[in-house]
Amino acid sequence: MDIGALLTTAGNLMLTGMVSVFVFLSLLIGAVTAMSRLVSKFAQPDLEAPQRTPSFKSQGVPNEHIAAISAAIAQYKKNNN
Repeated sequence: MDIGALLTTAGNLMLTGMVSVFVFLSLLIGAVTAMSRLVSKFAQPDLEAPQRTPSFKSQGVPNEHIAAISAAIAQYKKNNN
């Protein structure tokens, strides 16, 4: 085989692979979209959704940590003056 035939075969193989991957991914996206619509159509509405309350951890530094840090700073200042 000459170089032209090899390049043609490689191009055909590359094009076939790219087209097959594109078709597979398109089918996968379509199937996921269809399943999402189907599930949302038949899903029971959540009538009693619990209200989200903020967590205590998200409200800042706990008072015990602030007290411990303040005591450590006071002790450091007392020992280094």
